[in-house]
Amino acid sequence: MTSEWSFASRLILLVGITALGALGGLAIGMPVPLLTGPALLTTIGCLAGLPLVFPLPLRNAIFLLAGVAIGATVSPESMAALLRWPLAFAVLGMAIVLMVFLGQRLMRRMMRVDDRSALLAAAPGHLSYVIALGEDLGLDTRRVAVVQSIRLLALTLLVPFLATLSGMETGLGLGPGGAEAAEMTMVQTAIAVLAAVALAPLVKLTGAPAPMLLAGMAVGAAMRLSGWAPGGLSHYIAFPVLAAIGALIGTRFAGISLTELRQSLLAGLAVTTLAAVLTLIAAWLATYLVGMPLAHVLVAFAPGGLETMAVMGAAIGANPGFVAAAHVGRLVLLSILVPVLVARNQGPLPLRD
Repeated sequence: MTSEWSFASRLILLVGITALGALGGLAIGMPVPLLTGPALLTTIGCLAGLPLVFPLPLRNAIFLLAGVAIGATVSPESMAALLRWPLAFAVLGMAIVLMVFLGQRLMRRMMRVDDRSALLAAAPGHLSYVIALGEDLGLDTRRVAVVQSIRLLALTLLVPFLATLSGMETGLGLGPGGAEAAEMTMVQTAIAVLAAVALAPLVKLTGAPAPMLLAGMAVGAAMRLSGWAPGGLSHYIAFPVLAAIGALIGTRFAGISLTELRQSLLAGLAVTTLAAVLTLIAAWLATYLVGMPLAHVLVAFAPGGLETMAVMGAAIGANPGFVAAAHVGRLVLLSILVPVLVARNQGPLPLRD
C-alpha cells in the first residue's frame, strides 16, 4: 500500500493529520494540546497502517527552531539557580540507576528475554543509542524498539496531565504566552537560524545528543541574555513547530503492527510506570534542593525524549537551562552505564529466527 503513495502525498497526509490532531487537542482541552493532540492522532494513524513519513531534514529544522524558542526563554534570574543544580542532579542519577536495575529485572520477567535485551528495553532514554547497541550485539531489537516507543508516547501524554493536576498552566506554545509576550522579528529569527546552523556542527563534534536542538538553545539564550532579541519566536512559527514535534513522536510507531504492539504493550506500560514512580519520588526530593515547583522538576527528570521534554518545559515556564542540563546529564549517564552493564551480562543470546 505504501508504494502507491508518493513522498509528497505522504508528507501532505502527515501535515493534515498533525493539524487535525492539534485542533482536536484544542477542542477537547488536552494539556499542551498542540503537542499531545498530534502525538496521539499520528500514533493512531501509524497503527492503522497509514504511510506517514517524517523526513530527516524537516526533523532537523524543527529541532533547530524549537531550540531557538526554548533558549529565548532563558533569563538572568534562571541562570542564578546554577549553584543549586548539582545536588538535584545527584538525586536524578540515583533514580536513573534504580530505573535501570529494577527495570531490567521487570523486563526479563515480562518479556521473557535475555539479560541484555531486558536491559536495553528498560533503559530510560537514549533510544537511538540503545537500538544501535542492540543491533551491534546481534539482539532482536524490534521488541526493544516497541517498548521504548510506548515509553516515549506514554510520558509525552502523562507529564502534561500531571503538570495540569499540580495546578500548572501548560499554555499553548513555546515560551511565555499571552498578548503582551515579546517576539523576535523575522530578521532576528533569520539571524538566529543562520547562527544555529553554523553552530550545530561544532556541537555535534562534542558528541552531545540533539545537536540541532542544543545549538538553537545556545543561540536563543545568547540573543535573549544580550538583550539583542526581546523574546521568543513568533507564534506563527512556534505553534507549528510544537505540533510537528508531537507528530514526530507518533511516527515512531510507523511499521509497528497491532500484533507487535499487543505483545509488548504490558511490558512498555510496566516499565513506564516504574520510571514514572521513581521520577516522581526523585523530583519531589529535588524540589526542596532547587526551590522550583514540582511540575518543573518533573519535566526535567522525566525520562522522555530530550527534545519533547525541553519543549514541554518551555510550555509550562520551567527553567530551560535546568531542563536541558538534566536531560543531557541523563543521556550521558546512560551512555556510560548501559555498555558497562551489557558487558557484565554476557549470558547466552537467544536464538534468532
